[in-house]
Amino acid sequence: MPAFSTRYHTVEIDGLDVFYREAGDPANPTLLLLHGFPSSSHMFRNLMAALSDDYHLIAPDHVGFGQSAMPSVEEFTYSFDRLTEITEKLIAHLGLERFAIYIHDYGAPIGLRIATARPERITGIVSQSGNAYMEGFTPFWDVLFAHAADRAANEQEVRGYLTLAKTHWQYTHGVPADRLDRIAPETWLTDQAGLDRPGNDAIQLQLFWDYQFNLGGYPGFQEYFRTHQPPLLVTWGKNDEIFGAAGAEAFKRDLPDGEYHLLDAGHFALETHGEEISGYVREFMGRL
Repeated sequence: MPAFSTRYHTVEIDGLDVFYREAGDPANPTLLLLHGFPSSSHMFRNLMAALSDDYHLIAPDHVGFGQSAMPSVEEFTYSFDRLTEITEKLIAHLGLERFAIYIHDYGAPIGLRIATARPERITGIVSQSGNAYMEGFTPFWDVLFAHAADRAANEQEVRGYLTLAKTHWQYTHGVPADRLDRIAPETWLTDQAGLDRPGNDAIQLQLFWDYQFNLGGYPGFQEYFRTHQPPLLVTWGKNDEIFGAAGAEAFKRDLPDGEYHLLDAGHFALETHGEEISGYVREFMGRL
């Protein structure tokens, strides 16, 4: 099988099916790709194809997303701590000892927990709207933080974040008109199909609520940056209205030697600026 081919695997972790994509030769440097809401490892399909000649890439679906198991909220504790535990066990199952992480959206609190727990494993960090600072939060989060404070009073408004219109917006906001035709319709339709599965709304509402606890981890993440100075590449959509460009700039306080690129893109910059990002990541990984 050619090294550039993507392979699709499912393994059992804590009694649950965990799906992941793999591309490239495991003998090459590894990049662990951690997706956000409401996507899956599907968001990395083109990046994996572009980099698999020289690098080993692993992209799991978090439990409740994509092709991984989707137990109910009564059967599984949907928290970022628990999603991190599952990811850690997948890392152990795969025997990954040294690797870089690519963090996007929900992937950031998961990946940064992993990095902070055992810094010696992390060769570098790529952040695409992977927030670690309060400056990154935009008005998009106002209703989500209101929901965190009072679930019952704000649930109906938060449910609007689970609609097709909102999913489509996540892909298209902040994208220049001449790049809109680069966004494949199956991106938001695939994500919406996942959200529309019976019971998935309760899962997403629980993770919306649990997100507030990630903020308590920010001081620890920032201390990790200052103490260990992991190599950093930022490839962030400057027009992102979910995690704003100020969140990208904030990394400079603790990682002034990082490489920073604010792209003319929105939240899902890989869809519209995949060639640029893959080029930046290839060069970055080559220096680690």
